[in-house]
Amino acid sequence: MRLVAVEPASCPAIRACLDEALRCKETGEAKTLFFNLSGHGHFDMASYDAYFAGRLQDYAYPEEAIHAALDRLPKVAA
Repeated sequence: MRLVAVEPASCPAIRACLDEALRCKETGEAKTLFFNLSGHGHFDMASYDAYFAGRLQDYAYPEEAIHAALDRLPKVAA
């Protein structure tokens, strides 16, 4: 089996599903397996390419922007 151009964030789900399928094959257990293939990769793949090429720069997200975003989250009871 060969997987090509899979979004890296989804690879662990695919791997776990394949491992479980192989386990079922060995034990003879019949099972329906599902996994979630998230994202479409258009943005992610360019970022991974830039990362591996050393073109990304570290960026510290401003603390005030983090707090402003957290303040906009809905308040729920614990």
